[in-house]
Amino acid sequence: MKLLTKMLAPAGLALCALAAAAPATAQVDGRLATADISRAIIGSSALQTAYNQIGTTYAAQIEQGQTKQAELSTLLQPFDTNGNSQLDEAELPAVQASPSFAQIQTLEQEVAALTNQVNAARVYAVEQILAQYPAALSDVISAQQIVMVLQPETLQFAADGADITSQISTALNTRLPSVAIVPPADWRPTRNAAQIFQDIQQTLVQARFQQQQQAAQAAQPAAAPTGR
Repeated sequence: MKLLTKMLAPAGLALCALAAAAPATAQVDGRLATADISRAIIGSSALQTAYNQIGTTYAAQIEQGQTKQAELSTLLQPFDTNGNSQLDEAELPAVQASPSFAQIQTLEQEVAALTNQVNAARVYAVEQILAQYPAALSDVISAQQIVMVLQPETLQFAADGADITSQISTALNTRLPSVAIVPPADWRPTRNAAQIFQDIQQTLVQARFQQQQQAAQAAQPAAAPTGR
């Protein structure tokens, strides 16, 4: 039982921040290069537009999911005896024995259904862009005469200009300016698209957290000068 399912918030701000922070275009001249698939897709205008459209088209589902998640969190809060904002194995028996257990299960199912509708649209958008990634990568490889491309995490060091992620985003923009956001009735996501979507969401969550930290630091008053 997944008792603390959360509705993923719209990620437009994080998308824009990550796109702006992408490495500048640089000539690699036949050397080894690095590229991050998730960041390349995040940097594409197609995904940024799709996520914004999803936030509007599925606004009702997002709002309902957030409301029901708040109700669910309120019901579960008394059982969080250690105060870690999640339910541990030792706390589950008390939930299952509670008179509100049936209501908790219903809310959990409703939140999951609403979340799945929104995420299906996001995965569908990611899948369409991912299908163009090999061709976009080939465009950049040919233009820059690159002999090998690796994921950044596989390297211990890469010289400035080795990352071609932003160039791939640009190539994606040329090949696929926009995507559809309403999946066909019989559509099922591919495994690769689902995995890349998870990577993208994790990256966006981390970016949003960093933005919140930076905003909090900026809002702190400057320390008063000491001495005379």
